[in-house]
Amino acid sequence: MLNTQRSKISLTLVFALVITGFLIFLFFYIKHEFNTTRTEVTEDAMVSRVISMGKLELVKYAMKDVVEKKELYSLLPDSRVLFVAVGEVTACIDLTKVKRGDISQSKDTVEITLPQPEICYVKLDHQKSKVYDVSGVWFPDKARAIVEDVYKLAEKKMLTTATDMNLLGKARENANLIFKPFLENVSGKKVVIKFR
Repeated sequence: MLNTQRSKISLTLVFALVITGFLIFLFFYIKHEFNTTRTEVTEDAMVSRVISMGKLELVKYAMKDVVEKKELYSLLPDSRVLFVAVGEVTACIDLTKVKRGDISQSKDTVEITLPQPEICYVKLDHQKSKVYDVSGVWFPDKARAIVEDVYKLAEKKMLTTATDMNLLGKARENANLIFKPFLENVSGKKVVIKFR
């Protein structure tokens, strides 16, 4: 009888250990499944339109700017974003606007009238630009909106700074330094560049 009781206790103990081991395994398995993330990326790239390029880039300003935006509230704490923007502003001349009547030539001279330089693009470098501080923002959607807004402010500030630094004037100057020698080598004549 004592052996039977020991046998039952041993069997119960083994069964309890197996159940406990299974529950521990199940706990860690479920914990692992909840902490494991799988990333799926689905891409469908398509060409929406084809654009012919005819712009001659003549000057590019590489820029760095620190932008701080604050939203002041009367009752809540003020929200603030500190952003270091790194990017470039490029000026170009659209050569597709040059018509046959804009080019005249004599025996030894070619005169070409180019359109005024324009800003080709303002581009932030998302790898080098950084949001250094976001404070006083209570909701994630508000934080996202204020950060997107500071990106737009940084682009506008870069454009304004480049304009103040006479980017378009530098493009006109570079047209004579870069484009004129190219045309003279091609035509074998003296080239005079004018702007509309």
